[in-house]
Amino acid sequence: MKTLIKNGRIVTAVDDYVADILIEDEKISVIGANLTMEADATIDAKDRLVVPGGIDAHTHMDMPFGGTTSADDFETGTRAAAHGGTTTIIDFAIQNKGDSIINALDVWHAKAQGKTAIDYAFHMIVTDMPRERLVDMKRLIDDEGVTSFKMFMAYPGVLLVDDATIFRGMSYAAEHGGLICMHAENGMVINEIVERALAAGHTAPKYHALTRPTLAEAEGANRAIALAEMAGSPVYIVHLSCYDALKKVQEARDAGIPAYAETCPQYLFLDYSYMEGEGFEGAKYVMTPPLRDKSNQEKLWTGIRMNDLQVISTDHCPFCFKDQKELGRDDFSKIPNGGPGVETRMSLIYNGGVVAGRINVNRFVEITSTAPAKIFGLFPRKGTIAVGSDADIVIFNPEKKMTLSAKTHHMNVDYNCYEGMEVQGVTETVLSRGKVIIDKQNYVGHAGDGKFQKRSLIHLK
Repeated sequence: MKTLIKNGRIVTAVDDYVADILIEDEKISVIGANLTMEADATIDAKDRLVVPGGIDAHTHMDMPFGGTTSADDFETGTRAAAHGGTTTIIDFAIQNKGDSIINALDVWHAKAQGKTAIDYAFHMIVTDMPRERLVDMKRLIDDEGVTSFKMFMAYPGVLLVDDATIFRGMSYAAEHGGLICMHAENGMVINEIVERALAAGHTAPKYHALTRPTLAEAEGANRAIALAEMAGSPVYIVHLSCYDALKKVQEARDAGIPAYAETCPQYLFLDYSYMEGEGFEGAKYVMTPPLRDKSNQEKLWTGIRMNDLQVISTDHCPFCFKDQKELGRDDFSKIPNGGPGVETRMSLIYNGGVVAGRINVNRFVEITSTAPAKIFGLFPRKGTIAVGSDADIVIFNPEKKMTLSAKTHHMNVDYNCYEGMEVQGVTETVLSRGKVIIDKQNYVGHAGDGKFQKRSLIHLK
């Protein structure tokens, strides 16, 4: 199958030019002006941006949490991702305490097998790691192409690991070409604050945010960076939400420490005021870290511009307002943590970043595709438009506007965090390894089109 994309404005993290692209056997084979070779299909991309497919490096499909399971499985979630211009996700497999990470990976492979609309990879959430099982990390890195591991400083008794385990994991991962991703919040102190709030009768959704102070996140980020420095390891802070934590990353990077971090659209476009919605409405916005005071938003955008924040992921972990969020109607600590976002990321960042004049179009591509590909061992197969790269390509209309709404989104959840928000910049056509899966905003792919992607070793400097 040969496909020719004509007349598009090709934008990568470093380039911006008008040219044609020939795709053969899932790869980009030729890029040039006025290509005339025969093709089975021709797509006219005049007046459109032609960008690398988005890479969402932080999703939770089919994830058990708090007595329920995230509303999107690998079929519905990846189809929604495709609609939004994302062609690869990196999801999180979860080790049960005491079990092996090998078994955990098998469980998540089974969840995704034959379901995904787009390509996918896995991080591994580590909940314990005694010395005798460190060799399992090496097996995942060398044989399974799972080269990143997430550890939690939050959720005592469920996901939290102690500092010795974090240090052990960082040391070993760095030695063998892996990377530790950190959920950085002081979970033990947060737990104490939560118990005090509940004892005082504070049960409303807003107390989820009020019991998780920015200083608890900053302390976690600072500790994660210090442990990484002692271990001679890089570190990647996930879903950074506030300026207090960002300052710790900035200080580390200014000192030459290989500290990396992502933020998410919810921390750029939503704020604590959403938590104070009437009745139980605030439950829709219960996620961890919580929404912060609006004053943090421009500081995070500055972090994106200055490359102290390298990636924008979603932490897509949706729970329906009806039946799922309601589990915590009488106790905010029982509200399942998470929100939907895998479909809306690209348009939100284009609108709030490029259209608003905060970043240029090259930086838009870098933070949504190229940087996650480079950090997590997918580049140059993914994350760019170049000869030999996978033909994961989004044809994006930079002028078109749409209103975000649960009525029109494709995520399997009954609300949209950005309900009624108008955005400029819309994904129109999506190719996954050369196959059109979204055609003029209509899904034309099939479950199982996506393939598991083994990732290469990670050696961040």
